[in-house]
Amino acid sequence: MIHTYALTQDNILKQDIEINQVYSPEYKFFWVDFDQPTEQEIRLLTDFFHFHPLAVEDCLHFIQRPNMNFYDNVLFFVLHSLNQSSLKCEEVDVFVGDKFVVSFHLQNEPAFKEISKKVTSQKDINKVGPLFILHTIIDELVDHYFPIMHQIEDKLTAFEENEARSRKIIDEIYDIRGDLIRLRKTIFPMRDLLYRIMNSDKIRETGQYQQYFADIYDHLQKLSDMLNENQEVTADMRENFMSVQSYKMNAIMMTLTVFTTIFMPLTFIVGVYGMNFEYIPELHWKYGYFYVWGLMVFIAIAMSVWFYRKGWLMNK
Repeated sequence: MIHTYALTQDNILKQDIEINQVYSPEYKFFWVDFDQPTEQEIRLLTDFFHFHPLAVEDCLHFIQRPNMNFYDNVLFFVLHSLNQSSLKCEEVDVFVGDKFVVSFHLQNEPAFKEISKKVTSQKDINKVGPLFILHTIIDELVDHYFPIMHQIEDKLTAFEENEARSRKIIDEIYDIRGDLIRLRKTIFPMRDLLYRIMNSDKIRETGQYQQYFADIYDHLQKLSDMLNENQEVTADMRENFMSVQSYKMNAIMMTLTVFTTIFMPLTFIVGVYGMNFEYIPELHWKYGYFYVWGLMVFIAIAMSVWFYRKGWLMNK
């Protein structure tokens, strides 16, 4: 699906105009958003807009890091969004020219609904332009990082209040550490990209927009700090759990050592004499064999239950 927005010479913002009309002299600026495009729509990047083949190729293949390139007087940005449920990193590509912006994403991006609202509800229509659209896209994508980070922080806070000593919670903490690693692969490169944008000769002439991009950079810096703090918290929880487990293990080993020590002289005596006495009453019991088996099973079950209740058979 393709969404189009165009600003007329009379500063009237029009939506959903025909794609072949965007270069009309009637419009001084346009924004085209490729939302989950079809194969036929994807070919417009080359056949209609004539973007550089390398940039078009990057649109169709996931790029591991956000990036900025300059092709034929067109700035090309690779941005990353985050899926709110799976935390999977998804790609958003943006072409920025003097009089246009073309955004491209193969998946549905909820952030673009908010972006569209901000553009269409802009009171000062003179502000709407290529850098305004670019800033709005990046700003909205970054804003969608915060709910994910706050959700992780809330989980860690709840775990801290419960002292995070059970195996189940520790498994969840390891999952959170994996989520934080995935977030790091998105947040840190996006922060580096904003630093490049702020110091790029291609965008330095924008004047007031430097402050807006600097604001996004500050948000990413805050996210980076939150990410580092959360990683430290998970590391502290993990170390605390290992310390508690080590203490419990030492207590268990001490108890078992006492049992072993008590039975060592008894085992020694049995080993020396081999129970080879002339008179052993139990040998003449008709059901002695079954009694011994029952006693052994009872002892095994009783000890297993006792160990379980003390938490020795599993980490509760």
